[in-house]
Amino acid sequence: MRPAAIAALLLAVAVAVGWREARWPTASAAPAAHVRPTAGRPAIVQRPIPFGAKRRAEMRAYARRHYGIDDFHLRTPKVIVEHYTVTDTFQAAYATFANDVPDVELHELPGTCAHFIVDKDGTIYQLVSLTIMCRHTVGLNWTAFGIEQVGRTAREILNRPAQYGAVVRLTSWLRCRYGIALRNVIGHNESLSSPYHRENVASLRRQTHGDWTHTEMTPVRARLGRYRCAG
Repeated sequence: MRPAAIAALLLAVAVAVGWREARWPTASAAPAAHVRPTAGRPAIVQRPIPFGAKRRAEMRAYARRHYGIDDFHLRTPKVIVEHYTVTDTFQAAYATFANDVPDVELHELPGTCAHFIVDKDGTIYQLVSLTIMCRHTVGLNWTAFGIEQVGRTAREILNRPAQYGAVVRLTSWLRCRYGIALRNVIGHNESLSSPYHRENVASLRRQTHGDWTHTEMTPVRARLGRYRCAG
């Protein structure tokens, strides 16, 4: 090969190497693999509903009747149940849960409630201590946290980035904190298929609601699966 040709070839190689090193100079500068977000505690606003001695006694009596558990405490939770409020505002849902009267469906005490409500703008409100049972899902109150989302359909919530994101962050944090399996994050409509479902009142053993069906929960569980639990 002629000297001129050799020189041209060496120049081309040098340019190519220089371009590559300028773009990707070391292994440490290579594009990083996708990093899964860690499930940290989200911002939570405390808005407790009244849950004094009377309501705790009612919850204890409810637990005895429905689960054979003589206690109002929520111990070793294994399930997270997602709900939507069928209201347009946080205030309407809060008022329903704060009012300790027999519910309009089953006519029992204590009044219905959930541990959390996630508003349309993504604000997370905690209504009840995580150590107390709350009446939100027949057959599962003894072992489940309830998360309500302001809205009338699952589709509404899935299409609100702030609210949907807050629901995912809250659920991921609870799941990791209490070691709850992803498969046990369910929609209310999936309650009867939970291995933890138990109900001593025969007439209520097939009772459930239409909110958050299996199809609606599938993308939610997929998104929850992207989060990793901290060390």
